[in-house]
Amino acid sequence: MKISEENQLRGGMYAFLGRLLRSVPDDTLFEQLAAIESVSVENNSVKKKQQTKLAQALGLLKLAAKNVDNESLEEEYHALFIGLGRGELVPFGSWYQTGYLMEKPLGVLRLDLQRLGFERQEGVHEPEDHVAALCEVMSMLILSEGSAEDESVKFFRNHMEPWIERFYNDLEEAENACFYRSVGTLGAEFNRFEKQYLAMLS
Repeated sequence: MKISEENQLRGGMYAFLGRLLRSVPDDTLFEQLAAIESVSVENNSVKKKQQTKLAQALGLLKLAAKNVDNESLEEEYHALFIGLGRGELVPFGSWYQTGYLMEKPLGVLRLDLQRLGFERQEGVHEPEDHVAALCEVMSMLILSEGSAEDESVKFFRNHMEPWIERFYNDLEEAENACFYRSVGTLGAEFNRFEKQYLAMLS
């Protein structure tokens, strides 16, 4: 089964956001970013408007990447997501939905991941509802030829939609964010694109 152009875009963007949010970006990731020329989807009025905003957000991220050095980026990532005890942001679904880690949303997520055949990788210590992990799962569901499209839709509705917009907004407004402010903007615009796309499937 051929993967559509839109699903290639969606899967690739989820994978890219997951890598940005998983750990400090490296030179390889910035090279991939520089190689991205545009965001292209099928031409209709709803998608075209959101496509333009997504392309603008991607352009801002590319500009931010040109003006950052590795040391300051490491300090920024640490301040945002790690900190002393905790970072400025807590990038976990349970936290955003309940105010606590390791709560019911994580248990529900683990059951879904088990049903879908996903297993925790060795050496990964964060709970499975880390924003990067959820983006990675979405990417694999969308780009897997054997995965029904409704599985990615259900996964998004159940495990990301209830909180991911607030996370990206918080990242855009975080005091310690500089480069990552543009990551928050890209995530927010892509989330709007995703919700419009999924609404048209309903």
